Amino acid sequence: MVKLYSLSSEQLSKQDHYDFGMRAVKSVLVMAGKLRRQESTLREDQLLIRAMRDSNVPKFLSHDLPLFEGIINDLFPGIEESVDAKEELREAIGKQLRLQKLQIRTPFINKIIQLIETMYVRHGNMVVGSTGTGKTTVSKILGAALTTLHKDGTNVNNPWYKNVRIDTLNPKAVTMGELFGEVNKHTNEWAEGIVSKLVKDAVDAQEGTDPEAKRWINFDGPVDALWIENMNTVLDDNKMLCLSSGQRIRMPDTCTMMFEVNDLAVASPATVSRCGMVYMEPLHLGWDPHIETWKEKMVDIIVQPYLDQVANIVMEVFTKMLPIMRKQCKEIIQTVDSNIV
Repeated sequence: MVKLYSLSSEQLSKQDHYDFGMRAVKSVLVMAGKLRRQESTLREDQLLIRAMRDSNVPKFLSHDLPLFEGIINDLFPGIEESVDAKEELREAIGKQLRLQKLQIRTPFINKIIQLIETMYVRHGNMVVGSTGTGKTTVSKILGAALTTLHKDGTNVNNPWYKNVRIDTLNPKAVTMGELFGEVNKHTNEWAEGIVSKLVKDAVDAQEGTDPEAKRWINFDGPVDALWIENMNTVLDDNKMLCLSSGQRIRMPDTCTMMFEVNDLAVASPATVSRCGMVYMEPLHLGWDPHIETWKEKMVDIIVQPYLDQVANIVMEVFTKMLPIMRKQCKEIIQTVDSNIV
């Protein structure tokens, strides 16, 4: 494991969301322990390979993956890796995508599976990627799939097949006082903040009617050095939210902190090392699902023969135009392919 991380830090590209420190080592050990308890017959080297892959692959860029695979194959020559297919979860994810008239793409479903694998070992998770890569869809679809599996009574023993509630907030849309709570200077009264309220709600819910239901607090907005540093004690192993009033609230095991961010350019290494990372790239989804989904939604609006014709023309034009535009044109405002489509 030490060799894996030292080689990775030397050979892979430098990214803001990569971390090969002690916390990364610990997450592999935690995952290996969980796998050992689930599959006691698995050989130790196979188990360690799977733990290394599951806890690292989600955060890598596509051009770093072959290098990482190469390092693992060199460290464990000639060993076949055992794979957990997660068929029932994949099926549930596919159903949820179709319910929302979204297209099924295997690389995209793999990313959703990677998110839950990251959640197995971390209670703070970041979905990193540019606009239009499907960050919001990943968490919403996963939550809906897990809730459905719970309601259907599929694999009752699985601790993750539970009702999921996602509370979304934009941390940059409010002040620090409104986010974490503050004392009124004039009356000396404590005003509750959004984050502290949501964590307290999660604590109450654990003691209430559905104690096993999952609560995901989703921070959908840019990370900056101010508000994220206040989360460091929550993202630590002690899961303690320390407020300026002197209150200390322990986040329950049913609660998960989620972050949807464009990049981590201003985040400190302390924050990056505390969170599980799932990196979304445009190639996981592509731009053609947008057109297919639009076509499905236009069925009752545009007459059928014309609809097919319009969709085919658009596909043809974009297939030829996008590469030319990327190579030969200059953009005043940076866009991604899905924006233009």
